[in-house]
Amino acid sequence: MSEQTSATSLADLKNLVAGTPASPENATPAREPKKDAFGRAYATGRRKNAIARVWIKPGKGTVEINGKPAAKYFARPVLRMLIAQPFLVADRYQQFDVMCTVTGGGLSGQAGAVRHGLSRALTNFEPGLRPILKKAGFLTRDPRVVERKKYGKPKARRSFQFSKR
Repeated sequence: MSEQTSATSLADLKNLVAGTPASPENATPAREPKKDAFGRAYATGRRKNAIARVWIKPGKGTVEINGKPAAKYFARPVLRMLIAQPFLVADRYQQFDVMCTVTGGGLSGQAGAVRHGLSRALTNFEPGLRPILKKAGFLTRDPRVVERKKYGKPKARRSFQFSKR
């Protein structure tokens, strides 16, 4: 058992703290990679109403979404660029094979969900990438969703046209 000393004033407390070296017990533990039995990292990404389940493993850089290649599933180049961003920021482009399933929402929301899931899966596979991806804003879930329609209105905020006569 360690020896306990009591501090009667703030000066004593300061001397006690200054005299003790930073112990490994007080330091934050290094994160462990989270991988399954197949060596894959898994994460869930969300954006608007879309939910993406993403698995990554080291490979040649193939991206498969709902059983189709990414180029076929996301035909617009902007959406393909969106899902490649986490790899480019982390300098891991063409180093991981990606397999994901996406449900809900439209293509834009699905691409955002895949990007969010990829970023989270990369941090599960390689925890050292977390600060880079966090600074780029890829680990934060975008909270914007479609506003609900209110009764007495034709849309969420739009009012019926006013008629004076």
